[in-house]
Amino acid sequence: MRRALDAARAAALAGEVPVGAVVIHDGKAIATSANAPRTLHDPTAHAEMLAIREAARILGRERLEDCDLWVTLEPCAMCAGAIAHARIARLYYGASDPKGGAVEHGPRFFAQPTCHHRPELYSGIGEDEAGALLRDFFRERRA
Repeated sequence: MRRALDAARAAALAGEVPVGAVVIHDGKAIATSANAPRTLHDPTAHAEMLAIREAARILGRERLEDCDLWVTLEPCAMCAGAIAHARIARLYYGASDPKGGAVEHGPRFFAQPTCHHRPELYSGIGEDEAGALLRDFFRERRA
């Protein structure tokens, strides 16, 4: 989670919402990404999407069933869909997202009967630090 938090801090410095993600394969980080929708002019450039794309490119395959994803914020519906399609084995995330999250909030994507793959879920890891990054980022924007 430390790498994901570092990526989130880098995103904030770039003016992006501070979310970071890391894909782990065989105990090693193979892809680390930060939110970049504004930078890339791409609404799908969430940290999770970028990390999944990079991991798939590195491994040369679309299925990442032997990979884990660590992300600082509860994934949205788009990212949860990508996690399912990539067949990520385990999802670890920090802060919950009552407004935009889709794992324990909103559509609860992985609990839907139409979801074809459900990763193991672990929440609250680095939650305090991830939450503080987000609160500080938005507080500065509102000031």
